[in-house]
This record gives sequence, structure tokens and C-alpha cells, in this order.
Amino acid sequence: MKKANRSRAGRTTVALIAAGVLAAGIPAASADTAATAPRIDLKVLVLDDGGSAVDALVAQLKSIGLPYQTVKLNDAGRQKVDAAFLSDTVSGRPRAKFQGVVAPNEIPFGSADAPEQTALAAYEKTFGIRQIDAYTWAHPEVGLDYTDQNGGWAGVLDGARTQVTADGKAGPFSYLDGTVPFEDNSALVSESYGYAGLPRDGYTSYLTAPTGGSLVGSYTHDGHSELIVTFAYNQYQEQFKVLARGMVEWLTQGVHLGQSRNYFAVHVDDVFAPDARWDTTANCTPGDFDCAGGSGPTSDIRMTAADAQYAAQWEQTNGFTLDLLYNAGSGEEWKAENGGTDALTAQLLADKAKFRWENHTYTHEFLGCVQDTTTVPWTCAKNADGSTKWVSRSDISGQINNNYTWGVQKGLPVDRTELVTGEHSGLKTLPQQPQDNPNLAAGLLDAGVKWVGSDNSREPQQRAVGKALTVPRYPMNVYYNVGGAAEMTDEYNWIYTSKADGGSGICEDNPTSTCLPAPLDTATGYQTHIVPQEAATALRHALGNDPRPHYVHQSNLAEERLLYPVLDQVLGDYRGLFADSAPVVNLRQRDIGTELGRQSTWAKAVADGKVTAYRIGTAVTVQAPSGVVAPVTAPEGTQQQQLLGTTVFGTPYAGQRSAWSSPGPLQAAITLKLPA
Repeated sequence: MKKANRSRAGRTTVALIAAGVLAAGIPAASADTAATAPRIDLKVLVLDDGGSAVDALVAQLKSIGLPYQTVKLNDAGRQKVDAAFLSDTVSGRPRAKFQGVVAPNEIPFGSADAPEQTALAAYEKTFGIRQIDAYTWAHPEVGLDYTDQNGGWAGVLDGARTQVTADGKAGPFSYLDGTVPFEDNSALVSESYGYAGLPRDGYTSYLTAPTGGSLVGSYTHDGHSELIVTFAYNQYQEQFKVLARGMVEWLTQGVHLGQSRNYFAVHVDDVFAPDARWDTTANCTPGDFDCAGGSGPTSDIRMTAADAQYAAQWEQTNGFTLDLLYNAGSGEEWKAENGGTDALTAQLLADKAKFRWENHTYTHEFLGCVQDTTTVPWTCAKNADGSTKWVSRSDISGQINNNYTWGVQKGLPVDRTELVTGEHSGLKTLPQQPQDNPNLAAGLLDAGVKWVGSDNSREPQQRAVGKALTVPRYPMNVYYNVGGAAEMTDEYNWIYTSKADGGSGICEDNPTSTCLPAPLDTATGYQTHIVPQEAATALRHALGNDPRPHYVHQSNLAEERLLYPVLDQVLGDYRGLFADSAPVVNLRQRDIGTELGRQSTWAKAVADGKVTAYRIGTAVTVQAPSGVVAPVTAPEGTQQQQLLGTTVFGTPYAGQRSAWSSPGPLQAAITLKLPA
């Protein structure tokens, strides 16, 4: 590198390039470059053409908390992308307002000679800013041969098993194990199309098609770098979610606001209690308020001691801990009704240290309004004056405290601050109960609860309930009222087939649902259809930086143990995709609640424009409002500046280091020192 001439403080940024101060990578912070290196703000520019590829990248930026600014290319009167929009000078130092650019393709403004295209190219070259071409085709202008040359290929990629190259694994995709399969969810439609061209000079391939051509790679030319993506995708497809982390790390050169983990946690509700069984004749569950008639009483479903032993062994084999949400009073009732002994309780208590435990109330009482079950569906009972009759504050706190006390007496590692009520009751339940039980917040406060589980399908956002916060949970499509695959498939058919095919028709009436083309075979439908569908859904959640837990019921660990095939596929597919540097992160409820709260607070601070972050050479500065912790990602070897000396920054994950960060004592900003 040439020695910079610090006596010419007013020289242009073009001269800075000639002096070797700026490069496509992060410049070294020598004494010579510190005074002349530009300020690069940690924000991404998104040039949005309304296509699914750009939309997917925006979803990724949003999910990890990386600030971005959008210019909608098709809007009349939109912001013009010129030199003044892209850069300026702050305190005499050149400033790049964006650290990276997401563009729909290599020429987002329609012509290489368009003024905005010229301004963008000059900006990227001047400041060493990278650009993602979200979706384009293979041709020489992006560093690839045409697909009809030298063995190139174009076509449908559904079901393809693509490979991360050595350069990809040594670079932005180091967190992957090597193979990236493309989804193939339906034989009736094409889900992804791609162009696999052979690389030319300046192109480095990161992902190859089975034919050998490149689908993702970087193209360095004319003084700037582009990430070339030549397959179509949307934000929900697994292949995009797997690759999205590396795309962002390449774009930002490994330094950005926001952080991401792959989270997966599973709550098992109703432990110690029995669950009712689906009636395959009446197509409902006897004991439920909307189930009239049927073939008579059916046996309840409850784990055995052998089921408990299997759960503990499965955890050890798979390196994954389940959260057991227990109802002690229901277990005591079962024991009293069955000779005063209970092998299940004895076995689970013997293995108590092998699980996480959480309060699910003593007897699973409904804690909302008092239910009037003389109507179908049930309604809220009324007082004489016509007002709603509510379960009392003392009953709520009693259900919580009695269960917690039992757990403490039995030595369970239970946390008083965590709770999931039976059926998420007490929280609003539409349509019958459109508001929370007014006594719920006080009952939670009496019992010391800070985190209360809610149903993500009803309330996906965290919210306050008095002094407590909700933790939305994903319901898994493995039903509480089934013990075997045939029962499960029969109920699934009832819900997801049309009336003409013998189903309920619910799928026809619900705009968010899709009917099966034909009922599933009850002998094979669970393994061949339901398990893959549910595992794919859970894996998509895990890949979305979404810590929300999934929930099932103790019945799913009993009899035919229906849950395990789903979990085996989720964990097996995950470990087939990711290297050891990116393990599944399995948090307990209080930590999930904390993470959701931090994400929400950070998103608001970014949306309100209250965050300032930039790098100058190898120095990174982040300023956020008081009380707001900032998610930051940086390369291995990064140090955080303290008042005296430095400390190692963050924790390792997926080849980077990241953390929710705050300034050190007596400091006004977070200051990081990147490795040279």
C-alpha cells in the first residue's frame, strides 16, 4: 500500500483510491490511513423493483435488525439516486451513507449509461461499497458465460442439491456444511428457476448447481464488487433462508448492526395430566364442549414411565432439551384415581435434572371468564347485572402458586417468573372472550410471573399483561388429542379436506388454508405428508432469527410417540445444512422473552432514526438511545474499547462474533476495534 499524504486533507475521494486507502475489503487502520479513511455509515441502501428477490433480502435485513433505506424504483416522484444522496462530508471527512446496496439486478436503473447508474457505480468504486444483484441471468456482464456455452445450464431447480464451493466455505458461507437442497413442495408447480453459467475472469463461485455452473458468486470488475445470484427465490423458501446470512455478511464485509441466531425450543404441555382422545366416528373430541354424540367414551392419552425414559434417552442422543410444562394437581388426581401410585410421576422426578420445567398451573383450570358450557360453542357466563363473570384474582394466583410450590418441594428446577396457563387462558380468546381477564395481571403479579406464554397463531407480537410480558408460542400441527398416526391423520383429513371429500370443509371457508387434493391414507399419511410438512415449517421458523418456542402436548410423547419423527427430521435436516459453528440455540422461556423484547425495542429505535453507527478504517462506533442495547456483528478478533484497555467482543456464532452491546462504564458509545 502506498503511504498516504496527510498534508493534503482536502483531496478528493478519487485521489484516496489512487493512494490505496480504500479497497473492496475493510481497510487497515494505520496511522497514515486513520486521518484520511472515509466514514462509512452502517446502513444498507435497497433499490426495490417490487420483485420477490429484493423483498426476500429486505425481510432478512429486517429480521436481524440491520438498518436499511428503501428507494422504490417504480414510484413516480421517488428519491433520485445521485452523488448527493449517496455521500457527503462530515467534519471534513468523506462519508458514504450506505455500507452496501441491494439491487434487483446489475443495472437497476435500466441502462448502463443512465445518470443514476453512473452515480451508483462511481459511489461503489470510490468507497469500496458492495452490491447484491438479487436475481439476474448468466451473461458476460456479470462475469458468467451464457448458459448455452461450455456446459452451462438453465432450468427448474426444484429438488436440486447444490454445493457450497471451497471459496464459499472459506468466505461468506463458512457456516454451511456444504450441501444446500432446493425445496420441491409440489409436483404440480415449478418453485425455483435458475441459470448456471461457467465463471469468467474476476468471478468467484460460492454455490454451484448439480451441472457445475455457478448460482451464487462474487464478480469483481471495474473497481467494485457484486454478488451475483442467478436463481429465483422468495423469503419463505428454505434455500434462501439458508444462504441469506452469507449474502448479508458478504454485502457488509462482516461488519454490521443486527445479529442472528438459529433458534429452536419445544414446550411439552400438560405433563402429568391426561389428554382427551379424538373420536374418529363423531369427528370431534368427547369432553370438548362442541362434541355431541359419538361412539361413547374414549380412553384418555397419558405418558407412561417407559415414555418418560424414552424422552430422556432421546434428549441425550440428540443433544436437545425439552421444556416440560407440568400440572401437578392433575397428576395428583390421576394418582388418587389409580390406586395412589403413579409410575410416570416417579420416573419424571427421578430424571428431573434432564429436562427444563415450567409452571402450567396446578389443575389446568381455565383462567379467563367463567365458561357457560350449556351453549355450543361455549360462552362467557354472566352476572345478574349482565356483566361478564370472571375467574377471580385469588383463583389465578392460587393455581400458579400451588403448582410452583409443588415443583419446589419435589426439587424441580422451575423458575417462578415463567408461566403458561392452560389453553393460554386468562388472555383474550376470540370470539368468546375479546379481552384479557381483568384479574389476570394482578394474579400474575401476586405469583411473581414476568413471562406468560401466548398463542402465536392468535397473538404473534409480544405485549404487556400488567407487569408481565407475553412470549408467543408456535402451535405445532401434531394434535393434543391423538396418540397414534392413524388418529392423527384422520383428524388432519377432517380439517384439511373438502366437504365433497368427506372433510369438514374448514379449509374451503378459511382464506389462509388450502384443502388437500384428496384425503391422506391413514396408514401412511402421517409419515409421508404430515411429518415433512410440519418439520419444514418448524425449520423455517428456526432459520428466521425467531426465538419463539413451539408447543406440543404430553400425549405426543405417549403411545406411538408422534412428536419424535418431526423433531428428528427438523434436527437432522438442520445438522445436514449447518457446520458446527452454527448450532441450534435452545433457550428457555425467560430468555426467549428477553430476546423478543430486545428485538422489538431495537427495531423501534432504528425506525425512529435514533441510532448512529459507522466505521472509519478499523474503528466502529455505535450510538443508541439510553437503555437500548444494540445488536452488533463483527469478525473474529474484534475488540471492544473500554475506559482502560480492551476486551474480546461478543460471542462466536456462524464464523462471526456478535452480541447485544452497550457502552462500557463512563462511555457514551460502543467502540469496536476490528482486526487489521
